[in-house]
Amino acid sequence: MKILIAEDDVISSRALEGCLNNWGYKSTVTHNGDQAWEAFQSNMRTVHSDENKSFRIAILDWEMPGMDGIELCKKIRRLSKEEKEIYVYIIILTGKDRQEEIIKGLSAGADDYITKPFDFMELKVRLKNAERIILAQEKERQRATTDSLTQLWSRNKIIEFLSEETEREGRYGEATGLIMVDIDFFKKTNDTYGHLVGDQVLKSVADRLKNSMRRYDKIGRFGGDEFIAVFPRCGNKQIKGVAERLRISVCRKKINTDAGPLKITVSIGATCSENLPSISCEKLIKSSDDALLKAKNKGRNTSVITPIETKQPRADQDKGSGRL
Repeated sequence: MKILIAEDDVISSRALEGCLNNWGYKSTVTHNGDQAWEAFQSNMRTVHSDENKSFRIAILDWEMPGMDGIELCKKIRRLSKEEKEIYVYIIILTGKDRQEEIIKGLSAGADDYITKPFDFMELKVRLKNAERIILAQEKERQRATTDSLTQLWSRNKIIEFLSEETEREGRYGEATGLIMVDIDFFKKTNDTYGHLVGDQVLKSVADRLKNSMRRYDKIGRFGGDEFIAVFPRCGNKQIKGVAERLRISVCRKKINTDAGPLKITVSIGATCSENLPSISCEKLIKSSDDALLKAKNKGRNTSVITPIETKQPRADQDKGSGRL
């Protein structure tokens, strides 16, 4: 578990870092509030590609040069809420032990506090409590955002990812690719072999799709036997290759089930937001859904890419109507 340390005393910060490393934590040490805030913001940008790199605990000294621990705590809470990031457990280190001061620290968003000078074994116990709370919250978050059968993102969560990605990349002029996948003749599989075998097919297809994607791409179960995948920084040229890679990952090898190995194929519809910085996620979904329908009409086990066309002004509008 990764911990951010903000402690201006060099000797104390080294002792703290040494203990955390010995206890199996990964720590990043900063020596004032401004450095800690910069490290937190930088870390948050990496979270979008790998949540395992996220700070889960922050140990903040109350009194530091520049931004103090209380102000830093408030800023971390505010940014985490705005970005909808995973929760960071905050422990305040303080020499203040009056009740009103402790209340002030907790009111700023801190989860716990330790009064200086403190015993390192006490800190270890408090960190274990923090871990237990974090893991409990993580399980609850997974239940709310993960499809229980395939372990992919839920429909609501993957649409949330798409909305955030189109908004973020629209600001930087980059493209977001979107792919919809449908298992061919899945109803027939259920009717012939039963729903337990159908569930095995769904899980295997989900695994093959996910394993064929980049670490920072996102895929979720859209509903029934449909999946939806979001590809950051993926334009029209790239999305075609991605779609074919996903299709081949499913059909190249039979899926082992209780009914024996089954040949499973998928149809894929793809689109992207290239040159469309203000495109809505609803329009992206509709475009990829239209492409998926075309793939089915072509005979299935194929991929169709449908770029979103921008509306061009009519020639007479370009030249003007001649009216005053």
